[in-house]
Amino acid sequence: MGFNLGFVSTRFAGIDGVSLEASKWARVFGNEGHTCFWFAGELTKNRQVSIYARRANFKYDQNLWINSQLFGNHKTSLQLAQIICNYKSSLASQIKLFINLYEIDLLVVENALAIPMHIPLGLALTDVIAETGIPTIAHHHDFYWERPRYLPLNDNKLFIHRAFPPNLPNIDHVVINSAARQELTRRRGIASTLIPNALDFENPPTVSKERVNAFRRSIGLKPDDVMFLQPTRIIQRKGIEFALELIKELNHKNYKLVISHEAGDEGFEYAEWVQQLAGRYGIQVRFVDNMVEDPFARPSYKKDRFSLWEVYQAADFITYPSLYEGFGNALLEAIYFNKPILVNRYQVFIDDIEPKGFDMVTMDGVLTDEVVKKIEHIANDKKLQKKIVDKNYRLALKHYSYSSLRKQLALIKPKLFGPNFWPHRDVPQSAIGS
Repeated sequence: MGFNLGFVSTRFAGIDGVSLEASKWARVFGNEGHTCFWFAGELTKNRQVSIYARRANFKYDQNLWINSQLFGNHKTSLQLAQIICNYKSSLASQIKLFINLYEIDLLVVENALAIPMHIPLGLALTDVIAETGIPTIAHHHDFYWERPRYLPLNDNKLFIHRAFPPNLPNIDHVVINSAARQELTRRRGIASTLIPNALDFENPPTVSKERVNAFRRSIGLKPDDVMFLQPTRIIQRKGIEFALELIKELNHKNYKLVISHEAGDEGFEYAEWVQQLAGRYGIQVRFVDNMVEDPFARPSYKKDRFSLWEVYQAADFITYPSLYEGFGNALLEAIYFNKPILVNRYQVFIDDIEPKGFDMVTMDGVLTDEVVKKIEHIANDKKLQKKIVDKNYRLALKHYSYSSLRKQLALIKPKLFGPNFWPHRDVPQSAIGS
């Protein structure tokens, strides 16, 4: 029997990790006969199966102001509490409309109950989930305690402990790494299921040489240029300065750095510093975020727009020197597109990914001469590259495929859809609320 699933977040648009992972889950659910619907404040999904609620966008002016009050040097006032309450009530009404309009049987909340970028949305979701009893998967990508800008908790503690995440019997919590599962239990007494990120390794990507060459030409690369791709947002924890340092140390006119994602989620100061550092190093960095589209959206095939997957296919080497990651989508993407990769050994990589035996160039917070020489050797040895990428693909197929994701999601369903469950479309409206 197919169910109606409602995905909810602040944003389902572009190429950020949460949006991409939600699309993967939706594809797996869809292949099992379920129908997926979408609710967010930034949205590029089909409007026939979605509700665009602009006030749910974490960049919405009023939400940004609330965050400045709650995470600044301000005291929570009665007036601020009233503003948050009104905002929450407005969003709760829209979420209920979403549930009723599309006869949603299961909510899948993507990170909106984990990191407090949008406190009114988190509170609204908590109220609706508690009031309706609707089965819910809370898919947590990163928590407030993993982000220094949300610590220490001050007068905002009441809001955050209530909704980030809420401890409700009809919510099944899913985390993407083992440390998050341990910390969620330790800090909040909440049990969770570990489901790492995944990709469709059963179906290797098809390569359009025409599109790959078109992308490379469009950003001014020559046929003999070696493209190093930094496939991350431009934020400080991504460690992009190491990618710049690598290109500087390689010191070859044909080695070019491309950054695929945008800046702005955490301000523009770091992006400006990256540009200044590139200038000091004498490196021409190509920022291509305005050209890159969601790979799960319908292809536009415009001459000046390219899927993120096409950007990966155009690359020769992937740089991923992150200081911290919740999981590491770019690692899977690099493996999927058969690219060698440099990774800074962030904690989740050490704990959850490295033990699987992947063959990657690794660094420990310092770009040593040895690391640079190893990368240069791999970049110039096609046979070695093939040996590395083939091994990595086999391991990823075993551990991070859609079939693995499907099996893990199947373990959750019996808990959510118990013997007394009936689809939302058969539930009396009085039980759902106005």
